[in-house]
Amino acid sequence: MLNRRHIRVKVMQTMYAFKGGESDDFSKEQKFLLFSIDNMYNLYLLLISLLIEVQKRAENDLQKKQKKHLATKEDKDPNRKFVNNELLKSLKENIQLQNQLESHKITNWELDGEYIDVIFKAIISSDLYKDYMQTRVSDFKEDKNFIVDVFKDVIAPNDKLYEYLEDKNLTWLDDLPTVNTAILKLLRKVKPGSAQSHFIPKLYKDIDDKEFAIELFKKTLLNKTAINKEIELKTKNWDADRIANVDYVLLQMAISELKYFSSIPVKVTINEYLEIAKEYSTPKSSIFINGILDKLVKEYEAAGELNKIGRGLL
Repeated sequence: MLNRRHIRVKVMQTMYAFKGGESDDFSKEQKFLLFSIDNMYNLYLLLISLLIEVQKRAENDLQKKQKKHLATKEDKDPNRKFVNNELLKSLKENIQLQNQLESHKITNWELDGEYIDVIFKAIISSDLYKDYMQTRVSDFKEDKNFIVDVFKDVIAPNDKLYEYLEDKNLTWLDDLPTVNTAILKLLRKVKPGSAQSHFIPKLYKDIDDKEFAIELFKKTLLNKTAINKEIELKTKNWDADRIANVDYVLLQMAISELKYFSSIPVKVTINEYLEIAKEYSTPKSSIFINGILDKLVKEYEAAGELNKIGRGLL
C-alpha cells in the first residue's frame, strides 16, 4: 500500500519538525515517523469500515420504512439490490477484517454516525445509484463495478468526509490519495472467491521499505553538518532566508540518498524529490532543487564519489 515516494514525504515531515542537531537523541522523532506511517493503516480501515456502515445504514432505512404506520407498497416490498450488494455483504461478513477493526479500535462511526448519513444520502441521490437500482437483481460483477464507481465518484471526493478526516488527524490528508488508490485497486481486483485476507493489505511492500524509511531519516540527520556545508557552498548567492525550509529539508534528504544509498539510481532520487517539491513547496522550488542537485551530481561523478551499485544506477 505504501510507496517509496510517500515514505520520503513522511521522512520529510518528520525532518521538518525536528529542531535538534545530529548529536541529539532523535529516538522520539523516529518513533513518531514510524507511528505516522503505521497510522496510514488506520485510515485504510476507517474508510473500508465506512462501506460496511453505509450498507448497515441502508438496511436500517428499509426496516424503518416497512414499519411505518402508513407504509406504501414500495415500502413493504422494497428494492433490496443495494442492501444485498454482494461486495458489501462480503466486507460485512469478513471475519479477518472485523478482527483488524477491533484490534485497531476503529470505532469512529459509532460516535460520528452523522457522517454515515452524509455519505448514504450522497450515494442514494447520485445518478450512479438511480441507474443501479433500475433492476432488482444483479451479479457480483455489477455489484463490484457499482461500489468501485461509488467510492471513486461519491465517497473519495466528499468534502464533508475530507473535513472530518482533517479534523481527526492532519497527517491523514497526505495519506488520503495513497489510501484511496489502494482501496480502489483492492475493490477492482476482488473476485467472488477471493480470500478474506484480500482486504488485509500489507502496509509495507517488504521489509526493505521500512528499513529505507528509518535509514533515510537517520543518515540524513547523522550527516546533517556535512550535508549543510555542501548546500551552503552551492547557495552562496542565495539569501538563506529566501530558501524555503521545505526545500532545505528536501535537499538534505536528496544529498543523503545520493551519497549513502548505493542501490537507488541517481535519476530516481532527483525525480522523486522534484515531484515532492512541486506538491509541497513553492512553484519555483523544483527548479531551484534541480539546479543544486545537478551541480552536486556532476561534482560527485568527477570526484568518483557516486558509489552506485548495479547497472543503470547513474
